[in-house]
Amino acid sequence: MFKNQPKGLYALALANTGERFGYYTMLAIFLLFIQAKFGFSAAVATQIYSIFLAAVYFMPLFGGILADRIGFGKCVTLGILVMFAGYFCLAIPTGVDWVGKATMFGALALISIGTGLFKGNLQVMVGNLYDNPKYASKRDAAFSLFYMAINIGAMFAPSMAKSVTNYFLKQNGLFYDAGLPSLAHQCLNGASGEVIEKLSTLASQMPGAAGMDMTSFSTLYIEKLSNAYNYGFAVACISLVFSVIIYYACRSWFKHADVNARQESGNKAVETHMVEELTPQQSRSRITALLLVFAVVVFFWMAFHQNGATMTIFARDYTSSIAHGFTRIGFNIWGLVLIAISIYTLFSTFQAALLRTKVILGVITLALWGGVAAIYLSMPTEVALLPSDFQQFNPFFVVALTPVSLAIFGFLASKGKEPSAPRKIGLGMLVAALGFLILTIGSCGLMSPRELHGMVSDVLVSPNWLISTYLVLTFAELLLSPMGISFVSKVAPPKYKGVMMGCWFAATAVGNYLVSIPGLLWDKLPLWGIWTLLITLCLLSALFIFSVMKKLESATK
Repeated sequence: MFKNQPKGLYALALANTGERFGYYTMLAIFLLFIQAKFGFSAAVATQIYSIFLAAVYFMPLFGGILADRIGFGKCVTLGILVMFAGYFCLAIPTGVDWVGKATMFGALALISIGTGLFKGNLQVMVGNLYDNPKYASKRDAAFSLFYMAINIGAMFAPSMAKSVTNYFLKQNGLFYDAGLPSLAHQCLNGASGEVIEKLSTLASQMPGAAGMDMTSFSTLYIEKLSNAYNYGFAVACISLVFSVIIYYACRSWFKHADVNARQESGNKAVETHMVEELTPQQSRSRITALLLVFAVVVFFWMAFHQNGATMTIFARDYTSSIAHGFTRIGFNIWGLVLIAISIYTLFSTFQAALLRTKVILGVITLALWGGVAAIYLSMPTEVALLPSDFQQFNPFFVVALTPVSLAIFGFLASKGKEPSAPRKIGLGMLVAALGFLILTIGSCGLMSPRELHGMVSDVLVSPNWLISTYLVLTFAELLLSPMGISFVSKVAPPKYKGVMMGCWFAATAVGNYLVSIPGLLWDKLPLWGIWTLLITLCLLSALFIFSVMKKLESATK
């Protein structure tokens, strides 16, 4: 898995890990932040969320065009600086007036532009490492490892967001309650009766609310919760500093990959591969194949990125905020870390050539399992949850399942039966449909969002419904996302690598904008109707990609 990979892969992957840690820390709480601070409805909040995601993934198209002219490394450096400015602005506490909104939207614009300059071009450099025939056969495995590194950062992000939020609320004698921000805004808008009764009950449990009337308490809670989220956004600034240090400290490992087609053809002294010459017909064939894949991934990302939108609202309004039994270990980040590491040591145990190495790795695996057991036994019988906590499961599953995925496809490759990248993408769409089927079953019998009127449901389902959905969606993601990036880096005509990688992200951007559709329908359809819509789109996408499979596979030859 890690054997015979170029050192540049690890440098670029670690630089991306730091950046993604900050990004996903921000993303874990962003929708909750804008609803808590500004009182936006689910429809408005998911619209803002989806537009931001669309911008983040659309800007790499322009970043790719620029990189094809000035170079990938220059764009990466510029992107880090612009992102830092954006996160810094988002971390500044502001009021709920137009200045606060302008600052927030300006920060989102900077983050989008910076990500566009950074993200796609870093991945193009990863792909360039494997244009060398020595490493060409390792390309798919490399992008799986790179994708795993991204998710290591993402795995820690929700726990960091939760810790920062809880810490600063506690400093003000407050604690988090999922329904409180909505109740507070309703109180400030003149509500009475049941709303005030529920607010009074919650306020009586918080030392920081002693002696306050409900209007003052509502104002205080919204302000302090918003400020706690601001501190969470500041984490992204710190993580970017670590990314910069890694990127420049290890630059010599991948400097030879920081060359676009124009620079390479104009500098014969560069020791790298020759630019592949394609006929106009071959270029058109490859670009057509890529555009067909892009059309499919639009609907995958529309479904998948519900994790930060409707699935977060489902976690807040319909899912129990308490974990019991063995489920508790899933909400302890260090327990998840030990489980993930143990999977790698277990695989290494079977792959090791020497008996001594097998024994050592086996003992380490048992010790890690012992650590998980110790953490589990030391946990309280009930663990309080925040809606953002569920977002750590997807990256955890990516990290934990990557060696499983590589082992399965490695075995199939040895038998000459490994599916092509386009075929893996089609299978990924089918698996995604299965993931939302689980959530559909879990939603049966629950009140519709319209019936809740902004409240938290009286009937709450087990956290295991969402955890199971994230598990299956992760299988789909592993089939689709790293394989899609690998496919683009392999098939894209050399002169258009930056643009084609940018188009991959542009397709993702369109899907991210469409994330808002379930949000707009949130108050209009029953829960099962929302998830059924996503199932249908995934199945239709799978049908389409299998119908054009021959054309896609011929482009790779």
